[in-house]
Amino acid sequence: MIFSIDRDILLNQLLIIQKGLPNKTPLPILYAVKFEVHEDHMLLTSSNTDVAIQVLIDDHSLTIKEPGRVAIPGRYLIEIMRKITSQRAEFALIEDKLIVIKADRSEFKLRLMDVEDYPEIDFLDLDDPIVLDSQLIKTVIKETNFATATSEKRPILTGVNFKYHDNHLYCVATDSYRLSQKNVKLRTHSKMFDIVVPSKSLDELNKILDNINDDVELYINPNKVLFKMNKILFQTRLLEGTYPDTMRIIPTEFPVVIPFNKEELLAAVERVSLLSPRDRETNYNIIKLSLRPDLVVEMSSTNNEVGDALEEIIPSSDVIGPPIKIAFSSRYLVESLKSFSSSEVLIQFAGEVKPFVIKGNLDQDLLHLILPVRID
Repeated sequence: MIFSIDRDILLNQLLIIQKGLPNKTPLPILYAVKFEVHEDHMLLTSSNTDVAIQVLIDDHSLTIKEPGRVAIPGRYLIEIMRKITSQRAEFALIEDKLIVIKADRSEFKLRLMDVEDYPEIDFLDLDDPIVLDSQLIKTVIKETNFATATSEKRPILTGVNFKYHDNHLYCVATDSYRLSQKNVKLRTHSKMFDIVVPSKSLDELNKILDNINDDVELYINPNKVLFKMNKILFQTRLLEGTYPDTMRIIPTEFPVVIPFNKEELLAAVERVSLLSPRDRETNYNIIKLSLRPDLVVEMSSTNNEVGDALEEIIPSSDVIGPPIKIAFSSRYLVESLKSFSSSEVLIQFAGEVKPFVIKGNLDQDLLHLILPVRID
């Protein structure tokens, strides 16, 4: 196997492939990147059993003298390609055991792993894909993925639920203390599906989508989903189990509705939470919100060990409803506010011990819900 290629082209593809390499694995062969070099293109593959990624390289800078298949230790290869400054890199196989990489005056010899040990990865390629805009997928991930559970107590909550119904895609994440829901109208009809994608997989997909501006094709089967982009295949396992019916926990009547300027509210919450006590169970900073009879909102925190903080916020327009006092995690409110594009947000309260809902004037298809904590 002998080929040469533009160093930047290869490095960019390796940085995509890197997202599929494991940090720890009982299968050492998965630390390798599988190279399949053909007459006029090559395929690079990585897998960590949760995620598998394959990229096709057919760039005009790729010159192939001899095809072949090898498994090159991934992390070392990527570090070498990062550090060399040469415009081109040449690869040559020696006795099926070593790959020699030449770049200007540098030469590296890497011991290969046995490519025959590399597991065969079956990338889905079914009919009838769901087609989504890449920026829409990025938006869904940004607006929902932060609300997934980090604890493995209920594994199904560590992913985002993607459910298709009646030409709408409903994307929901919850850790049982808060919820984020995005409702997207699709351009094309699809068959019904109801899947849960691990949040870690979505994080890695999100990084790859930074450089993708085309449509993405989704192929779904009962235990995995394939995202097919321009010359990139990204496949992830799905979480097993039934996602809880979250619609029933969203209140439908709100006696108190307060409008805020998002940036003002965000800054106030971040300041007040500096002194807020941490809730023992969830370790999240707890703050209080009070709507006074004069329709001014007070944000406060009381910490017996450190001190108190209080800030007044003037709602951005008319307030609906009577005075209310409610306590909640400041971190949950900060994270939900940061996911909105809107400059104005509405916080809708169903009661002092009931979940409250946040909506944005420009984000009609997005809803966040936070559960309060009881004030003694």
